[in-house]
Amino acid sequence: MRQLFNTIILLLLFQNSSFAQDLPNIQTDRPDQTECPFITPIHYFQFENGFSYEKTKTNSREIVAPTVLTRFGINDHFELRLITEYIINKENSNKIAGINPVLIGFKTRLLEEKGIIPLTSFIAHIAIPKAASKEFKTTYYAPEFRFTMQHTISDKQSLSYNLGAEWNGETAEPSFIYTLTTGYSLTEKIGGYIEFYGFIPQIAKPDHRFDLGLTYLLTANHQLDVSGGVGLSENSPKYYLALGYSFRFKT
Repeated sequence: MRQLFNTIILLLLFQNSSFAQDLPNIQTDRPDQTECPFITPIHYFQFENGFSYEKTKTNSREIVAPTVLTRFGINDHFELRLITEYIINKENSNKIAGINPVLIGFKTRLLEEKGIIPLTSFIAHIAIPKAASKEFKTTYYAPEFRFTMQHTISDKQSLSYNLGAEWNGETAEPSFIYTLTTGYSLTEKIGGYIEFYGFIPQIAKPDHRFDLGLTYLLTANHQLDVSGGVGLSENSPKYYLALGYSFRFKT
C-alpha cells in the first residue's frame, strides 16, 4: 500500500512538473473587475469560484455564494464561457435568495501585443431570462460585451483596461462599463493589483468604484484570491469583500 501511495505522489509531481513546463501559470478573470485577454488552454476546463459580501449605503446587503465562471478552451484564440451566481439579498428583515439568470458566452483573441498595440480580446455573454430563480428572472434576454486590453510594462508589472456595455434585461438603455487596473508580481507566487472601474448608465447617474486585491499561486493550475473595494459615487455600494479559488484541468 505504501509503495502504491508513493507511486501516486510521484505521478502527481511529474504531472505538475510537465504542466508547468508546457503552459504558463493559470490566468484568471478574477479577483479584479478587469477581464484578462488570455484564452484558456486548448481542451482545458477552468473554474473560477468566488464568494462576496456587498454592503450598500442603505440598510441592505448582497451575498454571492457562490459565483462560478466556467471556461473551456477550444483553440488558441477561442474559449466558451458559462457564468452562474447564487444571490442572497437582505434588506432589514426581508430576504430574497436564488439563482441569477445564467450567462453563456465566449472570449476570442483579436490582437497580439506589439509595441503600443495591446494584447486584445473580445468577450460577449447573454443572460437567459428563464434560466434563473423566479425572483430573479428578467423580461428580456440581457447581452453584455467588453473589449479587454493589456500592456506589458515589465516582467513584473502590467496595465490592463476594459471597455464595454451591458443590459439589465428590463429596459433598452445600456450601461457602459470601464475598468483600469495595474497588476504587480510581488513574488513568484503572490500578485497584487489596484483598480478603478465603473458603470455609466445611459440615463441614470454614473457609479464609480475602487478596489484592490491579492492572488496566491498554489501550483501552476491552482490559485487563491482575496479582494475588497469601496464605492466612490453617491449611488455606489459602500464596500465589498470577496474570496476566491480557481483551478484548471485537461479533459
